[in-house]
Amino acid sequence: MAMTGKDLPLGSTLPSFDLPVGGGEGRWRSADAAGKPLLVLFLCNHCPYVLHIAHKLGTLARTWQEQGLVVVGINANDPETYPEDAPERMPAEAKRAGYTFPYLFDASQEVAKAFHAVCTPDIFLFDAAGRLFYHGQFDSSRPKNTEPVTGADLDNAVQALLQHRAPPSQVTPCMGCSIKWRAGNAPAD
Repeated sequence: MAMTGKDLPLGSTLPSFDLPVGGGEGRWRSADAAGKPLLVLFLCNHCPYVLHIAHKLGTLARTWQEQGLVVVGINANDPETYPEDAPERMPAEAKRAGYTFPYLFDASQEVAKAFHAVCTPDIFLFDAAGRLFYHGQFDSSRPKNTEPVTGADLDNAVQALLQHRAPPSQVTPCMGCSIKWRAGNAPAD
């Protein structure tokens, strides 16, 4: 089911987290980005919205990382009901998409709740002080429209952040598949 990201106030504080890298390749902590701008992307392996942007996201993320942005992806989907999102399948998806950033697994789904994430992709860009700078779409392309995948909306926000400019004044919310919550674990909103 397609849904849009929640409206969150700019300046919201980065939630603290410590998660394993999918496939058992270590851990990553939000504290690892202390004092640096950080992009947190809620992704998964099977969502058509994520698959639609994955290669462009991988390409842009490499450029952003070279420019000093820290990037991480988080998969919070329930692998019991969506086995294609199991953590052991995440390294292959990261390789296929060209992700050079840590792709983390949120088994408890508590990190997704702390971010108020609701869809994949759900995009959160934080400044070096850990304050929300941008929460919006990657671009206006969708799996069933004819818009090219450019990443323009997110790239404009990243460049504004890195160049110490104001956040974009017009923001279109993220849109994608709903996070697949474990039975009885969906946030109450």
